[in-house]
Amino acid sequence: MQRAAEALGARGIATHRFNFPYMDAKKSRPDPPAVAEEAVRKAVAEAARAHPGVRILAGGKSFGGRMTSQAQASQPMPGVRGLVFFGFPLHPPGKPGTNRADHLTAVDVPMLFLQGTRDEFAQPDLLRKVIDGLGDRASLHLIDDGDHSFKVPKRTGKTETDVMNELADTILKWTDNV
Repeated sequence: MQRAAEALGARGIATHRFNFPYMDAKKSRPDPPAVAEEAVRKAVAEAARAHPGVRILAGGKSFGGRMTSQAQASQPMPGVRGLVFFGFPLHPPGKPGTNRADHLTAVDVPMLFLQGTRDEFAQPDLLRKVIDGLGDRASLHLIDDGDHSFKVPKRTGKTETDVMNELADTILKWTDNV
């Protein structure tokens, strides 16, 4: 997320990053959803307090994005204008399904899904089905040959910087409509 924050900053988009409690405690097991969702709410509230009047987009990478969407679905966060997901974890690797996306129908703001076509946490066909079901609220940008961390094979000719710039440019363009 550091590289994404730098690429966004170069485009005039400020970021407010935070850790979940399990990360600060150096534990490998993620926090229960209620704890993680509360951490998201606190981070969004802090960003709004620190930067009054600034348009807020919430989101995160993998687990962080899913917890952000669950928080928004259960109780919309004040001031949040859209959600951005860096690798939404639609299903565990090797266990295709869409149950982790059921709550997205309750999200009341636009959503941008940034996903690699080789992401083992989200088969592209399943993700497209979910996004199609969300209608105009959801947009998808695929990184060809990208994995869950957006790493692409050398044969693509793209560097990690190229991919981060593509993601940041996509977000910048998407924010014009949010």
